[in-house]
Amino acid sequence: MKKQRLPLTILLLLVTLTLANAQKSKDGWENLFNGKDLTGWKQLNGKAKYEVKDGAIVGTSVTDTPNSFLTTEKNYGDFIFECDVKVDNKLNSGIQIRSLSTPEYQNGRVHGYQVEIDPSDRAYSAGLYDEARRGWLYPLDLNPEAKKAFKKDAWNKYRIEAIGTSIRTFLNGVPVAHVIDDMTPSGFICLQVHAIGSKDLEGTQVSWKNVRIKTTDLKPSPAANIRIVNLIPNSLNDAEKAQGYALLYDGKTVDQWRSYGGTEFPSKRWNYADGTITISKSDGSETGNDIVTKKLYGPAFEFEFDFKLTEGANSGVKYFVDQKFNSGGKSGIGCEYQVLDDEKHPDAKLGKNGNRTIASFYDVIPADRPKNAVKKIGEWNQGRIVVQKDGTVQHFLNGYKVVEYVRGSQQFKDFVAESKFKGFEGFGLSQQGNLLLQDHGDNVSFRSLKVKEIK
Repeated sequence: MKKQRLPLTILLLLVTLTLANAQKSKDGWENLFNGKDLTGWKQLNGKAKYEVKDGAIVGTSVTDTPNSFLTTEKNYGDFIFECDVKVDNKLNSGIQIRSLSTPEYQNGRVHGYQVEIDPSDRAYSAGLYDEARRGWLYPLDLNPEAKKAFKKDAWNKYRIEAIGTSIRTFLNGVPVAHVIDDMTPSGFICLQVHAIGSKDLEGTQVSWKNVRIKTTDLKPSPAANIRIVNLIPNSLNDAEKAQGYALLYDGKTVDQWRSYGGTEFPSKRWNYADGTITISKSDGSETGNDIVTKKLYGPAFEFEFDFKLTEGANSGVKYFVDQKFNSGGKSGIGCEYQVLDDEKHPDAKLGKNGNRTIASFYDVIPADRPKNAVKKIGEWNQGRIVVQKDGTVQHFLNGYKVVEYVRGSQQFKDFVAESKFKGFEGFGLSQQGNLLLQDHGDNVSFRSLKVKEIK
């Protein structure tokens, strides 16, 4: 039998497809959306409408339904993900990564890391949220310059690099968030249509196109000089080290700390075990049993710390502690980041305008924070104090900036003049000082103490 020859056009087509597949194999990218239908995807939780229009996945909001998720049928661990997104200015959305849905967790509710799509004036796009679990991990208070990256009424390019414990996000080429976390190493990817609270938002849409992923030969983008949120206790990754951070507590030894007014770590009530430094409960009075860093810090630095309160507890984290001030046998004198159970401790209702509440500049400037900024008693909160070269000082609580002032400014002097520190001449103006963890007689734990000196 005589063999039939394939037409030249078909041969050329086969060659083209072969070359295309070879190229795809070479660069490692895989399309997660074929541009025609939703093959490879399934819908979970809500009943928003997903369809394909003009080569894009279009999600349309509907009323009376929870958050909806169009979810990959496969799970992904380490990867680089890219897509283009366009969203109605009235609708919130997100891209879930390393996410889960199990019967035992809130009846199958999707939970896990979400890269935000936020066209509102809040401008948190590409920030990192932990859906149905821990809340915000990287609000854009931590990287305000990146708020400018999102373009309304236009397509926006998202890039997500999830490699090991590092999760980085980019929006239109701008580095936005960087989180170090090991809670969920693998899971599915979702395209979210957020639930809507009013009928007039029904029909608002979000669209995705050019959805692709790479899972081999992963090369992270060059390091960016943005804030890193490390949620792995008592650890520094290479990026943090490159930025100049150092641990003040490695989870094992306390050789960088001493008692206030002494030379050694206290032998009573303070202990260090299981990765925490803890002060135990006493009779509730201040005892002058604070601990301070052996080294002085200033005039510019960043100090990060995790703290966990027990019910009704009071403590504080102080900076620019100056031992020239006579504390009368009580706690060392310095600027204080308040650590307090606002609900159960009476100090929260004292002072002026709430300036003794959690994360406030104690008795001087009240914290201005969202209602959801504080974790429940028994959970870890992440605090951060930033002192810049120009004298600007900021307090952060779980990623939210809650206090800002300028040392030595007239406003600063006016606030101090109305506080309990008005009798201490030069209060808060030292060029250097100790960092201090306060013993206020209550059971409070600390961990992940790290500092960066700003040269």
